[in-house]
Amino acid sequence: MGERKVSAAGLSSEAVDRPGTDGCELDDSRAPVAFGRRAVPQLFDQLKQPGAARRRRALTSLCDLLHHQDLIYQAVTGGYLEKMKILFRDKDPSVRTKTCELLYIVTAHSFGRQALLASALLPPLSKLLDDSSISCRRNVHRVLKHLSLLPAGSRALLSLVPKLMLKLQEEKDEEEEVQVLLLSTLCCCSRLDPVPALACDGIPLLRHKLSHPSPSVRREAAAAMMALSVCEDGKWKVCEGAVLPVLLNLLQDKDVEVQANAAGVVMYTVIITRGKQLCLELGFIPVLLQLLVRKSEEEEERRRRRKALTLYTLRALTSLGEAPLGRHVLLYQLALMRERSGEQEDDQDVRQAAQTAIRVITRVP
Repeated sequence: MGERKVSAAGLSSEAVDRPGTDGCELDDSRAPVAFGRRAVPQLFDQLKQPGAARRRRALTSLCDLLHHQDLIYQAVTGGYLEKMKILFRDKDPSVRTKTCELLYIVTAHSFGRQALLASALLPPLSKLLDDSSISCRRNVHRVLKHLSLLPAGSRALLSLVPKLMLKLQEEKDEEEEVQVLLLSTLCCCSRLDPVPALACDGIPLLRHKLSHPSPSVRREAAAAMMALSVCEDGKWKVCEGAVLPVLLNLLQDKDVEVQANAAGVVMYTVIITRGKQLCLELGFIPVLLQLLVRKSEEEEERRRRRKALTLYTLRALTSLGEAPLGRHVLLYQLALMRERSGEQEDDQDVRQAAQTAIRVITRVP
């Protein structure tokens, strides 16, 4: 007796083969699949069959099935991922796109990311960053973003940073989602090691993205800039690259996360003397102080989202208070910081940061 099969939507092949039975019709976009644990091996076997349409249907069904964690585990432990390498070179762009979509689904889980990193798929996958299909490129960026969520993934992607920086320069007109994914991946890699991005003119490239009309792009660009400004070389390049005037504008952005990331860059940059000098010359102190003003009607959720912004701002003001000119200006603005350092401030981290700022500003030189 022949093996009973179901489509990815759960219909048996018997029902599928009889259009009109119970209103069920054949789904030409998906391949019929076997029940249970035979489904994954059967569909991966179909990926080796001739005919792009057949491979595409098998991939579509696999994309449906591998949303289930136990089936992803079966695909990973069964060694099926390695069989996808040949599909990266498929002549049909829809097959390449679906292959990368499948990897995106697999890497949504930590063990899927670890399996991909342990395989030999990353080098050929990275070549698809230059694919002619925008959908394929988008899926590649989604996979890389998933990988960057693991420290081991960010480490593995460090060798790709020069290529990612080149794509950032080339893809000025790329769709917003791709730019956001690219910047987010670069941010994760730069948090682990900022040197590769700095060596590829990361600061001037990111500076351009800070003025992008999309708040999502500005947010990720500022986050990546913050990652690069942690090391001393990054701080100096922020000062030399005319980034601070742009950050001054971003501190007044409508998006709280854009403001917070911009404040984070300032916080790191003012650690060095040159950073302090430039920020004082540009008039950062009044803008930073304004960010500390707490509105009584502000909702608790918004206060929570503003916590990073408040902490970064207080730490930046603390560093600026170490300079004689900064201390002189801030001594007349202590009331605002005392408000954030007293019992009326609910958040202990904010309270302690404000107390530290006051101690630095009021100490005898």
